Amino acid sequence: MADITIRPMRRDDEKPVLEIYQAGLDSGDASFETVAPAWTVFDAGRLPEHRYVAADDGGTVLGWIAVSSVSTRVVYAGVVEHSVYVDPAAQGRGVARLLLTTLIAATEAAGIWTIQSGVFPENTASLTLHTRSGFRVVGTRERVGRRHGRWRDVVLLERRSPAIT
Repeated sequence: MADITIRPMRRDDEKPVLEIYQAGLDSGDASFETVAPAWTVFDAGRLPEHRYVAADDGGTVLGWIAVSSVSTRVVYAGVVEHSVYVDPAAQGRGVARLLLTTLIAATEAAGIWTIQSGVFPENTASLTLHTRSGFRVVGTRERVGRRHGRWRDVVLLERRSPAIT
């Protein structure tokens, strides 16, 4: 993808990142959340060294990926949960794959051995992306939460790094 560049997320990416996040939330199949948080909340909840955006040749942000710690316990220091969102107008261009490939390389280089994610079963594009990127389905958490009053299942996926033993 010569016209797409992956770079670390910056503070000035706030507006497009939160707009893309909100568009994903509005789709109904991305998260239990319904409103993107304020930047301070978004920023505080994600590890700064593992946040990336995809931008086109003009600098327009097309998507983002970021990780959060799953626990403050030392034993889980190498386990993170990630989220990836792509602007609806940029979907189908390989943006999410590029972001996920970058994240996998960066987390492995940092000694992170497991990346996990929860995906609604209806989000078949995300499930396909993850399985093609080396994630495996751990299981389905049935009726784990409600979104707009409707019980939703979540497919738990993980990728264990073969480089970290």
